[in-house]
Amino acid sequence: MLASVMAPLWACILVAAGILATDTHHPRDSALYHLSKQLLQNYHKEVRPVYNWTKATTVYLDLFVHAILDVDAENQILKTSVWYREVWNDEFLSWNSSLFDEIREISLPLSAIWAPDIIINEFMDVERSPDLPYVYVNSSGTIENSKPIQVVSACSLETYAFPFDVQNCSLTFKSILHTVEDVDLAFLRSPEDIKRDKKVFLNDSEWELLSVSSTYSILQSSAGGFAQIQFNVVMRRHPLVYVVSLLIPSIFLMLVDLGSFYMPPNCQARIVFKTSVLVGYTVFRVNMSNQVPRSVGSTPLIGHFFSICMAFLVLSLAKSIVLVKFLHDERRGGQQQPFLCLRGNTDADRPRVEPRAQRALITESSFYGEHLAQPGTLKEIWSQLQCISNYLQTQDQTDQQEAEWLVLLSRFDRLLFRSYLFMLGLYTITLCSLWALWGGV
Repeated sequence: MLASVMAPLWACILVAAGILATDTHHPRDSALYHLSKQLLQNYHKEVRPVYNWTKATTVYLDLFVHAILDVDAENQILKTSVWYREVWNDEFLSWNSSLFDEIREISLPLSAIWAPDIIINEFMDVERSPDLPYVYVNSSGTIENSKPIQVVSACSLETYAFPFDVQNCSLTFKSILHTVEDVDLAFLRSPEDIKRDKKVFLNDSEWELLSVSSTYSILQSSAGGFAQIQFNVVMRRHPLVYVVSLLIPSIFLMLVDLGSFYMPPNCQARIVFKTSVLVGYTVFRVNMSNQVPRSVGSTPLIGHFFSICMAFLVLSLAKSIVLVKFLHDERRGGQQQPFLCLRGNTDADRPRVEPRAQRALITESSFYGEHLAQPGTLKEIWSQLQCISNYLQTQDQTDQQEAEWLVLLSRFDRLLFRSYLFMLGLYTITLCSLWALWGGV
């Protein structure tokens, strides 16, 4: 009875197993597997894939600039993110698609086939570039290798026109070993299409991509001619943040310093004011040094202008200090002269008075001299009068010298003011011209 029950069950199990065996295909039975095996079975990746060795393998290049990551003016380094494509024909990897279920394109490991030895001449380092191990191969043998690269390359960066600078950095692709007779280069797209294509560029960084021009040339050397394609990445800086944080405050600071020239040259408050402005210049210069790019080859133009303005400020401040010190010493020496004509007063007994009371003291000294002198001693009275006369002459000479110094330093002040004003105008005109040239690029 158990056998009669199990017989139909075993029959169902055998039918199901037959159906599963019929529907399950082994990978070795697939057309893709047979095609890959056939292509790579007798393939030698060490040999350039041409049947006629005198025929050159042409590699078609294309480049898309995705982002400008960093521009290091101090070390002359440009870091960019690019999408790189190279296409070439492999005569050993073609097949008839009708024999393989109409398969027209497959992916193969890049390490298993021949690949051109294309390098970047300006290459210094590759950072965090993803490794894509496969390439696409179509039935005619055309291979396409596309990959994103973060390229760290050397570039001659000019910061003279900062922050309105335009940079031109080149990426030159060439074969490191094969001459143009073996490996030639060509454009995958037309140079005009490459130049203006900015669809994939991320335009939210400090730099704006203007164009990517490209040229083909043959570099001659002792080993032969090497084909190379040079992509020139032209970019310009967004200057608005630097205009707001650097240029406008620097112009305001110069205008404040110009206002100090309207104060009297012999005023001590002018020294205090200019000292405060000098402190402001110093603090601003320290902050500016953190934002202005440093370059050994060139110094930004605004740095030159700012240094000249600081030199004018220091020169004007030094002139004011010398003038006030000179006038102070002259007046201090003149205050002691009227008391030398008083008989019986020593240096310790002489009182100190303000300059305004000097004239009154001269009269009083004459009056005291008449009472202190003995009757009939006209000679002593005459000597005191001569002393007073000499003092008045000396005071007049001191006043005249002071007036001459004030006139001379006033002229020097006007010269500094006009030079300062001219430099500020030239600074403003230069910045406006650089901005206009920047906008016209």
